[in-house]
Amino acid sequence: MRVEIDELTVRVAGARLVREVSLHAEPGAVVGLVGPNGSGKSSLLRCVYRASRPSSGTVRVDGADLFAMSPKEGARRLAALPQETGAEFDFTVDEVVAMGRMPHQRAAARASAEDAEKCLAALRRVRAEHLRDRGFLSLSGGEKQRVLIARALAQEPRVLVLDEPTNHLDIAQQLEVLHLVGGRAGGPGGVAPTVLTALHDLNLAAGHCDVLYVIARGAIVASGAPMEVLTGELLAEVFGVRAHRVRHPETGAVQLLFDRLATR
Repeated sequence: MRVEIDELTVRVAGARLVREVSLHAEPGAVVGLVGPNGSGKSSLLRCVYRASRPSSGTVRVDGADLFAMSPKEGARRLAALPQETGAEFDFTVDEVVAMGRMPHQRAAARASAEDAEKCLAALRRVRAEHLRDRGFLSLSGGEKQRVLIARALAQEPRVLVLDEPTNHLDIAQQLEVLHLVGGRAGGPGGVAPTVLTALHDLNLAAGHCDVLYVIARGAIVASGAPMEVLTGELLAEVFGVRAHRVRHPETGAVQLLFDRLATR
């Protein structure tokens, strides 16, 4: 599904956190949003997965206004993994992942055998099947993240919105998660989902995203393929670092080595 964000602005307490941002994600693409802390990445994504409403602008999925959809219809199309996920009750891992099937169930209907199979498959994909009977609150940060990703996969969305999905994960888990959520393993009906993700690590973003949007002070300042966007000049201006660009010896993806920006 194509995602279109048009002239989206977010104001909070009189401050503009997001400034007339427009971007799009083509069906099956992995689109990364990168920028310094406080640049507006999470504020923008919160509007995309409807945790907050923009002050102005629109979010469309395949041409349909996301905010005009019912919550259930929106959840059938789009799943989200927020940066912060609170949990007051100690559900089991099985119960947490099963929540991803709710948009596909009739009101008051019990989970079907097909629902259970899809939840188990999602847990296997993130290598968390062994956690099924554990209480969610007893898990480590990395284990919680994998379970939440499994919940999103069980939802079978056509669009995945992910805010820092590699938080709390070791490097092997980071690479595995980005492979899974990046659509490389396929989605419902074998169709790869469209992914919109904020990533803190620029090298992970460069290696796994088809397109990058760079946001600074709430506005998009550059967009395009990672090799085109991640220039030394832009990284110095936006992130305040000196960057040396190299190519990955196997994939050819741009990779970055960083130094402090020299002061005059």
